[in-house]
Amino acid sequence: MHVVVTDYNEEWKQRFSEESQKIKDIFGEELIDIHHIGSTSVPGLKAKPIIDIMPVVRDIDKVDSFYAQMEGLGYECMGELGMKGRRYFRKGGDHRTHQVHVFQADNEEDIHRHLAVRDYLRTHAEQAKQYGDLKENLAKQFPKDIEAYMDGKDAFVKELESVALHWYRK
Repeated sequence: MHVVVTDYNEEWKQRFSEESQKIKDIFGEELIDIHHIGSTSVPGLKAKPIIDIMPVVRDIDKVDSFYAQMEGLGYECMGELGMKGRRYFRKGGDHRTHQVHVFQADNEEDIHRHLAVRDYLRTHAEQAKQYGDLKENLAKQFPKDIEAYMDGKDAFVKELESVALHWYRK
């Protein structure tokens, strides 16, 4: 996967809105809420142009019955993919456009972690700029090595999550 980080794009909001509606149509009554998360959800933040979507559902096991419909939208169904209690879908192959991270409503730890980071970065412009600059520099340094890119931002992200969760719980 080629690592590309771009300036914020206003179209990301619309791409989220369009895709989330398709997911709402599939998940129906199982869906409680749906959130735009990740860097593309933070105005002004440099990001990989991949829309992260977080549906919150009543029963995570029922999501498995939506695999065929999600595949019909072009998603690859990845199961938990290393995170217990999640269902993960990705779209676009090596040129990924969307990622869907589904959690059951009582999985407050993972849901709050994603929302805390998003909301913290939306209200703390200096930290958002630092994070965007780090990602941009890592993408230039490791344009063909997603693992090195991810490793390079790991310590920053862990600290960001910790600070954001503390802020979010206040």
